[in-house]
Amino acid sequence: MLDVTRWLMTAPDAPLRRETSTATPPAAGRVLVEVAGCGVCHTDLGFYYEGVRTRAPLPLALGHEVAGFVRAAGPGSEHLLGQAVIVPAVLPCGLCAMCQAGLGTMCPQQFMPGNDGHGGFSSHLEVPALGLCPVPNCTDADQDLGGVTLRDLSVLADAASTAYQSLLRAELPAGGTVVVVGCGGVGIYAVQLARAMGAQVVAIDVDEARLAQAASMGAHETFDAKGDGRAIKKAIGAIQRSTGVAGGLRVLECSGSTAGQELAYSLLGPAGVLLVVGYTSGKVTIRLSRLMALDARALGNWGCLPDLYPPLLQLVLDGSIQVAPLVKRFPLDDVQAVLEAVKAHEIRERPVLVP
Repeated sequence: MLDVTRWLMTAPDAPLRRETSTATPPAAGRVLVEVAGCGVCHTDLGFYYEGVRTRAPLPLALGHEVAGFVRAAGPGSEHLLGQAVIVPAVLPCGLCAMCQAGLGTMCPQQFMPGNDGHGGFSSHLEVPALGLCPVPNCTDADQDLGGVTLRDLSVLADAASTAYQSLLRAELPAGGTVVVVGCGGVGIYAVQLARAMGAQVVAIDVDEARLAQAASMGAHETFDAKGDGRAIKKAIGAIQRSTGVAGGLRVLECSGSTAGQELAYSLLGPAGVLLVVGYTSGKVTIRLSRLMALDARALGNWGCLPDLYPPLLQLVLDGSIQVAPLVKRFPLDDVQAVLEAVKAHEIRERPVLVP
């Protein structure tokens, strides 16, 4: 069998440990994926620096944004051998009551790489075969797939797919208005996807460079979150009225900050919908009765159902969504330095680790 190299988290904020072992043959319904690229997400920082506990015990290889090739397959999954795939960040079992009810992202048996088992900070990882997203006509990790490579597509596993499912859940009326609060790793895809869905897109952030990028990728209007909140809300109201579309504002909170969450909630108007996409352990103060008075809704979003990945992938392959300009590759062996740089906000792009 193949040799597998992993960078293991042994304790919060402790130096990662490099380990090499021999892969065992996958069991029935499981496959071994050779990692082409693994994105580094804020969730990884939460596990590593902030004390968020993984469900699997340490030591553990983090990383849940993975694309690669199936190199070994257990009984019943041999048809996937050699296939290029994106590994969804949440892999439901497909059999339990939650899965059968269409609630697979809340499957109690779900597998999240880098949380429920070893993840993509490694040369290979074993995952369930059910739910993997095939990347058609891809035989090499660096093959040009229309301005993007399989390594780049690793970020579809979470950053782009989370935004995609959130927008679908928002039930956006045709021509309606979407406000994206926080235009970082997830928010910039929310901007692009909302524009591709025909929405009038408003982007809000504290970073001028991110706002400029959002404008270049589809935002019709941008606002600095450090500005006057009432003025921002008034301007957004005027934008929404200008569309002439019935239906409330859709607000995606992607900043994962207490200030961003409070701002996003304050923007809700009649029949509005708030999607909480970013995560923070900080507490916010809101008037919950606002939802009742405005007949509004607030929804959360965890991951993305596997059956939504193929249409999302097609949006990238046909050029509707840009990925390559938003990622930057680093050798897997530099993972320690990359984590430190991301924590220090020294890398603007989404880092993709390449074994």
